[in-house]
Amino acid sequence: MQKSKKIPQRMCIACREMQDKKQMLRIVRTATGDIVPDRTGKVAGRGAYLCDKSECIKKLKKYRLLHKNFSCEVSEEVYTAVEEALLAEQ
Repeated sequence: MQKSKKIPQRMCIACREMQDKKQMLRIVRTATGDIVPDRTGKVAGRGAYLCDKSECIKKLKKYRLLHKNFSCEVSEEVYTAVEEALLAEQ
């Protein structure tokens, strides 16, 4: 009997739904304090995950979820970069 591999799941910071890690965009706060979208999942730092639903993208900006998740000020450019990274993938 062959064991099936467990698929890693992560929670979207906007809709709070669990989804496959590979289907989500990881947003990382690096050691230097930069906040960047990370498609590879390999960038070192504190990560947050966002699914690609349009409602989640809107919630991210409206409720400033990156501010809350990373406990720091996040510029509008970061929100725009995250939105562009998600839209480029669709």
